[in-house]
Amino acid sequence: MTTRVSHRLGLLLVAALSCSCGGGGSNDSQMNPPPPPPPPPPTSAVQLQQVFTTLSAFNQPLAMMQQPGDDSRWYVVERGGLIHVFDNDPAVSTSSVFVDLTAVVDSSVQEAGLLGMAFHPDFQNNGEVFLYFTRPGLVCYVSRFMSVDGGQTLDPNTEEVLLTIDKPFGNHNGGNIAFGPDGFLYIGVGDGGSANDPGDHAQNTSDLLGSMLRIDVDGGNPYAIPANNPFAGNPTCPQGIGVDACPEIFAWGLRNPWRWSFDSMTGDLWVGDVGQNEWEEIDLLTAGGNYGWRIREGAHCNTAIDSNCVATGLIDPIAEYDHTQGQAVTGGFVYRGQESPGLVGAYLYADFVSGRIWGLFDDGAGGLEVRDLAETSLGIASFAQGSDGELYVVDLNAGGIYHLLEE
Repeated sequence: MTTRVSHRLGLLLVAALSCSCGGGGSNDSQMNPPPPPPPPPPTSAVQLQQVFTTLSAFNQPLAMMQQPGDDSRWYVVERGGLIHVFDNDPAVSTSSVFVDLTAVVDSSVQEAGLLGMAFHPDFQNNGEVFLYFTRPGLVCYVSRFMSVDGGQTLDPNTEEVLLTIDKPFGNHNGGNIAFGPDGFLYIGVGDGGSANDPGDHAQNTSDLLGSMLRIDVDGGNPYAIPANNPFAGNPTCPQGIGVDACPEIFAWGLRNPWRWSFDSMTGDLWVGDVGQNEWEEIDLLTAGGNYGWRIREGAHCNTAIDSNCVATGLIDPIAEYDHTQGQAVTGGFVYRGQESPGLVGAYLYADFVSGRIWGLFDDGAGGLEVRDLAETSLGIASFAQGSDGELYVVDLNAGGIYHLLEE
């Protein structure tokens, strides 16, 4: 099945090539070499091709990924607590259960459940998998589990709890986890929920809410702190709260970093941070950065708190859009595949509510240009990136998986 999408920005570049005419000689081609061929015109739309259509639809899938160094299988995370595994074969008709945590996962609130999964970079040797999920009481857990059969199943009885984060409200759990190119585990945590962060958690570095965390799962007990974390040296906050600034924090001032990723070529950390009433934002995170929430929503003062806010020390988003275009950003990936050359180097992201897909492209002048790439009817909860760099879209609403290609 192919979902066609409309062109919002017909951004066609016209290359005007001029030539000088005159008397020709044997040295003309050396003195006036021909200009290089113009670059291909930029992509102005994408199409989504449904894949793995002979599998049964997934039940509220939130993420899809492959093992490091192994593209033979895919893993799909369902919000209710199941993870499925199936062969990377277009004709695959069956999947099996990688792990069943439905008995311990609390998914009673829409933004709760089994929210994130990360394979250890050395999974093929150590069998370690990390999960982010909510337990009864909507407490967020980050735990390590073991697979002893090469990734066919994950043993729920091997759980080692790394972090617990108690929250005042049920929403804004964040939940994405991933290993960075530095080998450390990054954990995106929401601000604790409700509206306008009533506890001002995202600006309070003595708790873990509203932050991007970074921990070393290969050291310490149960983890160590990377030496260049902003608050390294302070006592750790394994229950989510500290007396001093928590050393697990990498960056803060986030509302709900729902989906984010590292550029597989540059290592840049791109984050889609879900907004409040007016603005959705894309951030490029750096260590020690404060991204403004709840003082600001996107690059604007949060008028519910202070209409004349002081922005000193706060980092602007790379891109933003207002709620006429969507209401809940889903961060994606920088495209590094080969099947869609017009997308290479572009960061793709979407909106869960409106189903729209955008791309951030190099504008040729040191900046970024936003291009509207697609309008869909999907509930895009997540993007997925194969080991080959190709991108996929995960539809929460109907449970389908789609391959994203330039049109």
